[in-house]
Amino acid sequence: MSHFEKLDPLVQHHIVNTLGWTSLRPLQEESIPPILAGKDCLLLAPTAGGKTEAAIFPILSRLCKEGKDGLKILYVCPLKALLNNLHERLSAYCEMLGLECGIWHGDIGPSQKQRYLKQAPAILLTTPESLEVMLISQKDGPRAFLKTVNTLVVDEIHAFAGDDRGWHLLAVAHRIEHLTGHKLQRIGLSATVGNPEQLLQWLIDGGRSESNTGVVIAPGMNAAPAESDITLDYVGSTENAAIVISRLYLGEKRLVFCDSRSRVEELGNLLRGLNVSVFLSHSSLSAEERRDSEAAFAQGQDCVIVATSTLELGIDVGDLDHVIQIDAPWSVASFLQRLGRTGRRSGSTRNCLFLATSDTALLRAAALLALWKDGYVEPVEPPHHPLHLFAQQIMALALQTGGIGREDWKKQMADSPIFGSEDPKTLDGIVNYMLEEGILWSDGVRLVIGDAGEGYFGRRHFIDLISVFASDPVFMVLHGRRELGSVDQVTFLRERRDDQPIVLSLGGRSWLVQDIDWQSRQAQVIPEERGGKSQWLGSGQGMSFRFARKVQELLASEDDDATWTGRTKDAIENLRNLYNFISKDDDLVLSNHEKDEFHWYTFAGASCNMAIASCLNETGYEPAYSDDFKIRGKGAAKAHKAVQAVKYAIAEGLFETFEIKQEILEALKFHQALPNSIAQKIMRARLFDENLIEAQLNRGILFLE
Repeated sequence: MSHFEKLDPLVQHHIVNTLGWTSLRPLQEESIPPILAGKDCLLLAPTAGGKTEAAIFPILSRLCKEGKDGLKILYVCPLKALLNNLHERLSAYCEMLGLECGIWHGDIGPSQKQRYLKQAPAILLTTPESLEVMLISQKDGPRAFLKTVNTLVVDEIHAFAGDDRGWHLLAVAHRIEHLTGHKLQRIGLSATVGNPEQLLQWLIDGGRSESNTGVVIAPGMNAAPAESDITLDYVGSTENAAIVISRLYLGEKRLVFCDSRSRVEELGNLLRGLNVSVFLSHSSLSAEERRDSEAAFAQGQDCVIVATSTLELGIDVGDLDHVIQIDAPWSVASFLQRLGRTGRRSGSTRNCLFLATSDTALLRAAALLALWKDGYVEPVEPPHHPLHLFAQQIMALALQTGGIGREDWKKQMADSPIFGSEDPKTLDGIVNYMLEEGILWSDGVRLVIGDAGEGYFGRRHFIDLISVFASDPVFMVLHGRRELGSVDQVTFLRERRDDQPIVLSLGGRSWLVQDIDWQSRQAQVIPEERGGKSQWLGSGQGMSFRFARKVQELLASEDDDATWTGRTKDAIENLRNLYNFISKDDDLVLSNHEKDEFHWYTFAGASCNMAIASCLNETGYEPAYSDDFKIRGKGAAKAHKAVQAVKYAIAEGLFETFEIKQEILEALKFHQALPNSIAQKIMRARLFDENLIEAQLNRGILFLE
């Protein structure tokens, strides 16, 4: 008996007769028994590998038996665009069985939400932030709506688990379990990850248990990768990349990934100037602009869409012919997501063309491809010590309950997957600090939001309490009544002559700013022929330790790669000649007496190098600069002493007392609600991997004058 036959007969009928499927994929077959049995699962497959159906078919089978009363399934995604994209497909599956699939996020109108509250759908597509809004609602309806839920599906789980949004999702799920009175079945969906067992356990209980109590389902994930057509070309500039794109793959659909919104806008403008049919997608475009671009691209043939990682996830933009990557993504996992966009049609091959616009980008792309060929995929690591989210959850509980008892919060947190293992004295200390600072207020019995809490987080119905990330100051850009998107305020503050107009870029088009309303943070614009530029602030990313170390191996090697073009081989050969002093296995400290400085080549990645540079500064040396590959310090004659000072300071536990600067602490959302000592502890744990730093400093070091 196949697992397919374990599905409800009605579900079987519609799979065969309505959808016209002759068989299920291996993942879809293997997921049926554990999901029907109520087990927690992690389903792994490449992009377009059928993960959604693997989860939803056994869920629908259960719903046929459980009845149609009440909301049963929460299906959570990281992007509203992905929810919108999935809604049509899941609604079709539900309608076959007389069920409804609803959708609830910030762009859904109140009338539709009220309809759901009166007649609950069986499945609801939503975000963690929308669930938080339901829980803290001043009305009982949304919370009552959640009381019948029994299953949580988390799509693109890797996109949640790697940052604080994942911890927030687990905290919200835990509060929903307190409403329902039972544990939710948890099902995660993901593309390839390096640590699936740990990721599943994180989903189940925040990783508190040592042994995995769920099931990882990943048929074929250890098989040899499918044949792929990969090319790495060195073009030297964004302008040259635009020319290459305009001349390649004519008559076909091309998806181009860039590493920033500014680069997307720049490349979009360049391609439009070369008469390419081009569309744009990034997070600062309005939802309407993104939908229009993605729909036009999906229907077109000879066209290009330029995007940030917003199109890396499972949003459907139709059959693609080619993926082009400007420079390189920051992880192998991200590359696999993008590569998986192609090769879906029968007879087609997965493909990706890398166009490197600088020497550093070329090294990054070559190193990434080398890691990919090694079979390496990064583990997903949740951030350390999310105690700032404990403060957020206390405030959310105070709103949810209209005032929570002074001791009642402990009952909610005692079995929390995030905070249950924390020292109770630490949690009490945070609550007491919030009371002292006026973030919370108590009448002796209950805790409610205080005046300071209202001031920090009460804007627009506590919108700042709902999101776990600190947001940059942005302006809404409007053409008449049409919302185009948003830009950072630095777009209007950058240096220019007094008589020079402001021309910005959104959607790959230039716009002349006619009016700026600083109070409402809106800008009115009209179309403009002259080239524009927009800016967005962002922390940027840096190379991981493993990634940067692969660059060192690449520079110290003499080998070529089959993916490299002739231009790439020449450029890498020039870089190897330039860095011919690099050793494969050791650090190298190069002193420059003419500039009175030294360069300490560690190839340890951004985080580790920043920690070493910070240590140099703390031990009395002049401010040091660091990047992915090296640390630059002042004083050529001090190189030996500087290295020894760092080793000694770290051995003596410097990072246990290291003082994090205030501007870095402010990047931690809800830092105002934490004692400084706890905020410092969180950021130290996130910035400094002491085991990694210690291992780095135990490597051999060569000194060259």
